[in-house]
Amino acid sequence: MSTPFRIGNGYDVHRLADGLELWLCGVRVAHSKGAVAHSDGDVAIHALCDALLGAANLRDIGYHFPDVNAEYKGIDSKILLKRTMSMVREKGYELGNADIVLCLQRPKVKDLIPDMQQCLANVMQTSPDSISIKATTTETLGFVGREEGVAAYAVSLLVKM
Repeated sequence: MSTPFRIGNGYDVHRLADGLELWLCGVRVAHSKGAVAHSDGDVAIHALCDALLGAANLRDIGYHFPDVNAEYKGIDSKILLKRTMSMVREKGYELGNADIVLCLQRPKVKDLIPDMQQCLANVMQTSPDSISIKATTTETLGFVGREEGVAAYAVSLLVKM
């Protein structure tokens, strides 16, 4: 029996370092630190890919796009998201909605959220209204609060087409 709705969740973390680019939800964010990663280090897209893959029962982002594969060195995470959506659609599902939480102490990104929603919607071929993005700090606690890293959580709802 086919399930008409599928829910998935994802989580990702990247260490921050001086002088690197910071990408969140496909948008370059002005900051003195960026993500240390094999790809461009967009934690939000990585968490979203895991949420989508999980909902479709397609394993995880590391299975499909391993960080030991030179093909993915420095890759734009939007490409990974586009490929993920293709896999989801091949299984007969479409995005119902996605909800993303960005965890970073600095910089404040609230003014970038509409651009982030539009960027993800363009890549996923959906409406920006289907993508919720929120940002939070950890009140200076932990690795996020000390600005040693950035994290993201994502939840997705897939609908059988």
